[in-house]
Amino acid sequence: MKYSIIFAAVLVALATSACEKPTVVTPTVVTVPVPGPAGPTGATGAGGLTGAGGLTGSGGQTGLTGSAGATGATGATGSTGSTGGTGATGEPGKTGGDTVVVIPPAPAR
Repeated sequence: MKYSIIFAAVLVALATSACEKPTVVTPTVVTVPVPGPAGPTGATGAGGLTGAGGLTGSGGQTGLTGSAGATGATGATGSTGSTGGTGATGEPGKTGGDTVVVIPPAPAR
């Protein structure tokens, strides 16, 4: 009997610990704010200040004028060549015989 009470106690402990108890999950509600209509346009801001003008630079110096070149001497005139001689006169031509040359007409294309 001694063992049956211990056995029964262990059996009850195991039986009750083996059951899984469901956990209750409560959903979290997130409230998202909805934006309202746009407000009126704000006033225009003041204009910025104008910056100071820059200084004008000084003008450059004028360059020196170059000297004029020397004029060259006039060259000498060349000598005139001599007149060429008269060529030999050829013999008078001879009259031809009674030869007649006939040229055939060009073929039609």
